[in-house]
Amino acid sequence: MDVTVPSEQRAMLEEIRRFGENEIDPVTDEFNRAEEYPAAIVDEAAEMGLLGSHFPVEYGGAGYSMRERALLIEELFAIDPGIALWLTSADFGSEAILGFGTEEQKAEYLPPITTGDAVMGAAISEPQASSDVTSLSTRAEKDAAEAALTDPSAVEASEDGGEWVINGSKMWITNGTVGDYFVVLCETDPESERPHAGYSQLIVEADCDGFSAEKITGKLGVRASPTAELVLDDVRVPEENLVGERGEGFYQQMAFFDETRVTVAAQGVGIAKGAADRAREYAREREQFGQAIADFQAIRHKLAEMYTAIEAARNLTYKAAWAADTDDVDATRFASIAKEFSSRVAVDVATEAVQIHGGAGYVDDFDVERFYRDAKITQLYEGTTEVQKNVIARELLS
Repeated sequence: MDVTVPSEQRAMLEEIRRFGENEIDPVTDEFNRAEEYPAAIVDEAAEMGLLGSHFPVEYGGAGYSMRERALLIEELFAIDPGIALWLTSADFGSEAILGFGTEEQKAEYLPPITTGDAVMGAAISEPQASSDVTSLSTRAEKDAAEAALTDPSAVEASEDGGEWVINGSKMWITNGTVGDYFVVLCETDPESERPHAGYSQLIVEADCDGFSAEKITGKLGVRASPTAELVLDDVRVPEENLVGERGEGFYQQMAFFDETRVTVAAQGVGIAKGAADRAREYAREREQFGQAIADFQAIRHKLAEMYTAIEAARNLTYKAAWAADTDDVDATRFASIAKEFSSRVAVDVATEAVQIHGGAGYVDDFDVERFYRDAKITQLYEGTTEVQKNVIARELLS
């Protein structure tokens, strides 16, 4: 596995840094305080290929590999995790369509993401079901017309036959208030005897009757990324909105996690890098007892440990990205290892960055306060730290 960064990718990272300095930095405080996403920078992000970057060229993307996505994500999250999360999750849920969707679904739903004309999301978690995906209660049933096909006496056929009727609610949904369409995991076959085969994924457009979203405010971190509770009340979608085969939703979702956990690992590396770089600069400038605090051994050791941990997390993330790109047999294990370790490094490094700042790090005059708050989410979403350890152990012992 080659961990060097080719010249063309270094050029991409330099362009992202300039974008961050010119477009993200000036609005970071505003959008984090307001808990709003930065719609004003969408057009430029689209022109740079930051939206849907991994989509194939025929759907408007740049065709980035997982390794290239990891590089992009790290750089953006080192600038501002909240805005970075919005930019890199405008295509959230697209993995299901790319991996299992029809050509018609890909052609309809993917290109608008890359141009900034649409945002999508993945609706999985529920108030009572997050880590335990199989406890979800959102149901999708075929309407009366389908029942009439097999039992005409059971129910009178309706004019809009063949539709799915969805009822339930989803919680903690990224892009919930701004998304144009969502891939929704539903229970479709509760009587299925095959383990975990009772679930399917359906594409739901936000303008459907019965669909509503309520913004969740007061989050600890990543406040520029909108999060919501979704309610689906007799939402109807056509049969062609089924992603892949009926009953395969759980298995599709597990494959989805193998990719998204690598991206969260890259987020953790970026957050740690952003916090550490700011702590290093502060240590050079801040003086106590007649010298820069960077001259004190205690601070120097902190910085040494922080950057050592970041480098280890980065290389684990590259290994997981390589495994995903090559369909390595151990891709699931590597994804969970990278996610668990990198998220831990993000929290630890951000904590030390605040410590180096002292009291100044406890207020939002300095970026490390925000990085400290933003870091924690990487240990929670896409599977908690505890879930990652269970996955790693399962893969080792199976």
